[in-house]
Amino acid sequence: MSWSKLKQQLESFLCPALNGRVEYRATGYRYLPDKAGLCYISVDKKDVLRMSDKTSSIRWYGTEMEVKNDSDIQIPISDEEMEAVRKDTKGAVPEDRLKVIARNRKISEYAKELLTAQASLSKSNFIVVANKFLSTSIEESIESNDILLNILVLVDRRMGKKRILNMSEKMKLKHPIVQYFYELRRSTF
Repeated sequence: MSWSKLKQQLESFLCPALNGRVEYRATGYRYLPDKAGLCYISVDKKDVLRMSDKTSSIRWYGTEMEVKNDSDIQIPISDEEMEAVRKDTKGAVPEDRLKVIARNRKISEYAKELLTAQASLSKSNFIVVANKFLSTSIEESIESNDILLNILVLVDRRMGKKRILNMSEKMKLKHPIVQYFYELRRSTF
């Protein structure tokens, strides 16, 4: 599918409040086949997400330690995760340390997922993910760990107010750019 048709289809799925505010753009280099070009998602004429560009205003992580040391990241710990740590340590660890250990384990997994998702952002990946979004169900797209798929779902007109509002806990574990689009969508209600 050509870029113009893909862009047209994606923009037809935008919720009415974001129509005209959110734009998908791409650059290509006709005479430089080794240059891949860039893909952008713009909000109010500002490039918010540039594929494979770390200079955007959204926080990009370079290492696992950056994710672990980011105080903005809120990781909820469940009782099951605490119990798993208790079993692993055979009860030899004080209760207050169990929560720290469980949080460190969960944030390590989270950091690996974030870095993997960031690494896959490129123009060609955008086109693949956009085609996947157009051919899969909303539920499947919501549950995905793919940053682009999450963004496309959040700005979709088929996502209702109730469903968006019920996602607040899930959004705490998503990449900052996904959280940005979640807040953008919530601001339209």
